[in-house]
Amino acid sequence: MPKVLVIHGAGMNMRGKVQVDVFGPMLLPEYDRHIRQYAAELGIDVEIFHSNIEGEVINKLYEAHESGVDAAIINPAGYTTGHPALVAAISQVKYPTIELHVSNPARRGATSDVARACRGSIAGFGVFGYYMALRGVLELRATR
Repeated sequence: MPKVLVIHGAGMNMRGKVQVDVFGPMLLPEYDRHIRQYAAELGIDVEIFHSNIEGEVINKLYEAHESGVDAAIINPAGYTTGHPALVAAISQVKYPTIELHVSNPARRGATSDVARACRGSIAGFGVFGYYMALRGVLELRATR
């Protein structure tokens, strides 16, 4: 069973509480329930991690490198731009990382720094984007 680390970046704990017009009304625990359901349907062992502290996210990426995860999915949220240490960490780990955004940052004029270090990115599909990313992990494994 593939192991995937899902990382929620800075501010994800505020989903459903603020900027509902952009991100919708779903709270972070609801996202997690969907992610776990998608992972179970696809036969993926998933670990979900959230932190508003960049160093904790970086440490988690390196810890996952050492523990042998097969892939990571990161919604960088507040870490999308201006966090070179996070981008460096993503570049240094041995597993592929997929960047995910519930909304489409490009519609708001944002360009992601994190995307440059990731294997791929998914944006604008709401919570279903996590299913797409998890399915993408399976496809990446199949082509190795």
